[in-house]
Amino acid sequence: MTGWFLAALLLAPVLSLPARAAEGVDITRATLESTDDGYRLALAFSFELTRGLEDAVTRGIPLYFTTDVQINRPRWYWFDEKTISASQTIRISYNVLTHQYHASIGGRLQQSFATLDDALSLVRRPSRWIVAEKGALKSGETYYVAVRMGLDVARLPKPFQVHALNSSDWRFSSDWQQFTFRAE
Repeated sequence: MTGWFLAALLLAPVLSLPARAAEGVDITRATLESTDDGYRLALAFSFELTRGLEDAVTRGIPLYFTTDVQINRPRWYWFDEKTISASQTIRISYNVLTHQYHASIGGRLQQSFATLDDALSLVRRPSRWIVAEKGALKSGETYYVAVRMGLDVARLPKPFQVHALNSSDWRFSSDWQQFTFRAE
């Protein structure tokens, strides 16, 4: 009896530890710049996948990471004018036969990687992408830019969509980060 009691005392701190929570995404850099092609968004994210997401992708379930951008022009007399709304999705998948990870941006560009961490580098530091054409923003005006990134659960296979609603491992997104931009 004493042995069971001693084992219970030793295991109590381990069993009372909280389960590993789903880690979120931190936006470490977000800038909008004017170029000859249009307005390009440069981003950098910091995150680690949860164990459940790592297991899913290594078993062949593709993960979709979507970045949303909203550009609004403030108005003192009414609600802010919604000027631009854009999104970009990066798909990460694993091919069991070739033992390679694949990343594609918007279904167009596809690259192969040897490790999951290498494939996720494309999500963590996406290439600068054009969110608005050159004449879309009025020169001299100040705009509010809001950015967020997260796992797009709606693109998962149906059984995983249901599972994602009930599991904290699948809740994976950043908060909206806002900054101001003066158009040139």
